[in-house]
Amino acid sequence: MIAEIRKYDPDNIIICGTPSWDQHVDIASEDPITGYDNLMYTLHFYAASHKDGHRARFQTALDNGLPIFVTESAGVEHTGNGYFDVEEWKKWIEMMEDNRVSWVTWSISNKNESCSMILPRGSYEGGWDTEVIKPTGVKCREFLRFYQTTDPIYENLHQLREY
Repeated sequence: MIAEIRKYDPDNIIICGTPSWDQHVDIASEDPITGYDNLMYTLHFYAASHKDGHRARFQTALDNGLPIFVTESAGVEHTGNGYFDVEEWKKWIEMMEDNRVSWVTWSISNKNESCSMILPRGSYEGGWDTEVIKPTGVKCREFLRFYQTTDPIYENLHQLREY
């Protein structure tokens, strides 16, 4: 697949999956793909379900120098529903930010599930006011706005940890 993509685009980043629903970046870090440039590996986590054990795998991959992009994450359980664990999510956010790993959150939708950031009455077309943004959306926006900086030191990191 990588060779086929490189025929048309020799330079763009290609994000490669990792074993077990993109949760074992540690395994990928032990035997990364060679012979190509600009490869990254994906990690998925749901903070209410994936805690210290998953962060340890993430740390192993980082220690092994694996370039990672978190392409799916949320503060709820792995089902996309259930408990919204803000404290565990904050641990993940801090770890990603400390290691300068980019991340996205699942999902910007108006489905009736915990991980969806918009209430079902919110339009799927956008233009949301604050009354239709769920707690997961509010917290995600807080994280994004807090870390929106060009400062590589993240001078305000301690403020989030105290929040």
